[in-house]
Amino acid sequence: MVYAIIDIGGNQIIIEPGKFYDVNYICANPGDMINFKRVLFFSDSNNFKIGMPCLNNVSIKAKVLRHIRGRKLTIFKIKPKKNSRSKKGHRQKLTRVLVEDIVL
Repeated sequence: MVYAIIDIGGNQIIIEPGKFYDVNYICANPGDMINFKRVLFFSDSNNFKIGMPCLNNVSIKAKVLRHIRGRKLTIFKIKPKKNSRSKKGHRQKLTRVLVEDIVL
């Protein structure tokens, strides 16, 4: 089983080839190929590599599938005894990427 841990926009994600992942918005068109260079950890069936902090010779090839929006978060603030209430919603912009290959 081949997998890697990468850093995308401050989030660390465990990825495997052939699966898709939702990451923070990446400014690319659907169908574009992108490379992730910040690989923190790589492992295959019998050995592994740990970056200090990143592995220079490992990159991830991924394809942008589409742009989506995350689930809605409700932010409700209240100040007691002041009759002050505010209710706001937020939906994060996300990009769905398909990891095609881990290149050594």
